[in-house]
Amino acid sequence: MTLRVGLIQTRTPASHAAALAHVAPLVREAAAQGACFIATPEGTNILQKDKAALAPVLTLLEDDPVVQGLQALARELSVTILVGSALVKRPDGRAANRAALITPQGEIAATYDKLHMFDVDLPTGESARESETYEPGERAVAARAGELKLGLTICYDVRFPALYRALAQAGAEVIVTPAAFTRPTGEAHWETLLRARAIETGSFVLAPAQGGFHEDGRGTWGRTLAVGPWGEVLGKLDHDEPSVLTLDLDLAAVAKARAAIPALANARAFAAPVSIA
Repeated sequence: MTLRVGLIQTRTPASHAAALAHVAPLVREAAAQGACFIATPEGTNILQKDKAALAPVLTLLEDDPVVQGLQALARELSVTILVGSALVKRPDGRAANRAALITPQGEIAATYDKLHMFDVDLPTGESARESETYEPGERAVAARAGELKLGLTICYDVRFPALYRALAQAGAEVIVTPAAFTRPTGEAHWETLLRARAIETGSFVLAPAQGGFHEDGRGTWGRTLAVGPWGEVLGKLDHDEPSVLTLDLDLAAVAKARAAIPALANARAFAAPVSIA
């Protein structure tokens, strides 16, 4: 079976109203190109790295105006939309970096909170401490979107192969990796990591990205990418500009790749290595 998907590349602004005005035309464009499943990047609803400015404007997921706008679009266009992530408030007052799967009826069918927090000091002098703002998730999430068996991840998760293996073992055939990758790490590792995760799991890996220089001062890598289960690049954007990438997925390719290299079936539990003094 072949299904058309759309990957949205954005340069999300620092307010909800501007973010919705930015992403909505791109979703419409993907739907007009025949995509029945449309995925947006990490931070689709707002990007603001000033924590003091961000905290007061975050809402619960169901109250977020961008999520609500995308729910309305899903109903209008009769498409499934994966909000790659929305930065939202949790009931306990902490923040979450949360993916939301919206059905063609506009309902939220599944959510996933980013498991791995990007806490790092880069050689360029840039630093990030996601754990100071966001509460990490505690569980992996696989979900169904029509014929698509999805595994949900977000950005930095791509560096943790065990998560991708667990999703594939749970039945995911398409793993979505929405991102707002930094430019230095994106240039060095983005495509290599995504292709490795696809090869290891025999899965499609779809990676809609933020790209360019944003209002809040950050720079993101862009280069939205789609990888097949054999590790081949099926489609990519070679730039940072807001845009749409549409492509057809032949879902039979997953079983073919996993039969050729049965790494999921051949995996064995093993004891931890002995520490070397």
